Amino acid sequence: MGLFSKLFSKNKKSEPAPKERDVFTIKVGDIVTYDLVDYEVVGKITYRSGNYEWYSYQLLEGKNTVWLAAEMDDELELGIYNKITFPVSKPFPKELSHEGKTYYFDESGMARIIGEGRSANLQGSEVEYAEYVDEDEEGSISLEVWGSEVEVSVGYPIESYEIKIMAGSL
Repeated sequence: MGLFSKLFSKNKKSEPAPKERDVFTIKVGDIVTYDLVDYEVVGKITYRSGNYEWYSYQLLEGKNTVWLAAEMDDELELGIYNKITFPVSKPFPKELSHEGKTYYFDESGMARIIGEGRSANLQGSEVEYAEYVDEDEEGSISLEVWGSEVEVSVGYPIESYEIKIMAGSL
């Protein structure tokens, strides 16, 4: 090894390559490409109900925010959700109508929250949730009760090949 090789090898820090990500290991700071748009992951919510866990990632592009939901039920389920203004209160109805579609009650429950990034303020919270699906299961409405506020999101399923994940950090 020559003198220059020794100098450069000492000054060059070997940084490990970022690990490959999948929809369950996405981190705040990663980039998710969906529908030809690059989004930065600015928040992550992990929901835990008993031994079951699922995730929502807050994706930001400019001023546009969407949520990517990921869960492993019998198979991988992914969805894109957008928050909407929609008046709904408890007790939740058996069905909801939005933009000419009817959504039917599917499931509800309570979950403990782990929040990261912009969602860090939710850490340790508990949320009541309810899910509704349309007749074709091509659309869904998600309700989450945060204190006295009911947050409503409308979404649709996507396939894993429709997104690309680029690690932003280790």
